[in-house]
Amino acid sequence: MSPSPQTVGIFLIPGFALMSYASVVEPLRAANLLAGKDLYRWVHVSPGPEMIAASCGATVPCMAKSGDALNLDLLLVCAGGNPTAFKDRKTLQWLRSLAARGLRIGGVSGGPVILAKAGIMDGHHMTVHWEHAPAVAEAFPNIMLTRSIYIVDRNRLTCAGGTAPLDMMHALIAEAHGPDLARRVSDWFMHTDIRPAQSSQRASLAERHGIHDERLTAALELMESHPGDPLKRGETARRIGLSTRQLDRLFSEKLRRSYSEHYRQIRLERARDLLRQSSIAITEIALGCGFSSASHFSRAYREAFGITPASERRAV
Repeated sequence: MSPSPQTVGIFLIPGFALMSYASVVEPLRAANLLAGKDLYRWVHVSPGPEMIAASCGATVPCMAKSGDALNLDLLLVCAGGNPTAFKDRKTLQWLRSLAARGLRIGGVSGGPVILAKAGIMDGHHMTVHWEHAPAVAEAFPNIMLTRSIYIVDRNRLTCAGGTAPLDMMHALIAEAHGPDLARRVSDWFMHTDIRPAQSSQRASLAERHGIHDERLTAALELMESHPGDPLKRGETARRIGLSTRQLDRLFSEKLRRSYSEHYRQIRLERARDLLRQSSIAITEIALGCGFSSASHFSRAYREAFGITPASERRAV
């Protein structure tokens, strides 16, 4: 059992996700309350400003800033919005120095992107919110990225955000103070279905599309795994053991759209994530999402979303 209290630094990036933040700090508060003593202390840290606003506009006062000499047991970086745009050199260097000292460091929601930008995730498995995953995969091809809700890999913790920190904090409280207290904390928040770390971040394809045909699900999995080099209808049909006519019928009857129409939507949605979450050139995004040219991509994008790729990026 770990000695108490532990001090947790919660590093807030402007535009952080309030739900992710609450899912981190509230279990710490509940653990203290239910234990009847201070097992945890926490300090809010910022890149500089004394007040940091969440994406919803709520603000949190921060008593410390990056570079300060803090006696921490754990630092968790909480980010949202577009974390790839974060470029504060002082913060990134501070994270590198803390990592070099062996501090346990984690990221929540978009926070793992900040850790990757600091260069402290090399050789570690990590996860990140599914919205940021395409941009992370493009920007950091050497990182071992998974789609789990959270991962604890030695002294690095990464979490997809949303309500997933409730599951991660359950594991951390159990690690330090035993499973009974962790269960009581989870019960306090009516979080009775504790998910294992490797749980999926999103509903299954069958649930998302309201389908129950294993052949169609297999086809969709293939399509989503090949957004940049789209598979021909015949190739997809061959891999799942159907004729092209049978494949066409499945899409028409179950999804009310053609194979090519659905595939284009998959590629456009991936492109939108990259436009919003990365600084990759629009032409590179077009080619990386299977479009023959930037002009072809722009026309398709405007038709689907009512805005050009350039306007989408400017809006972000």
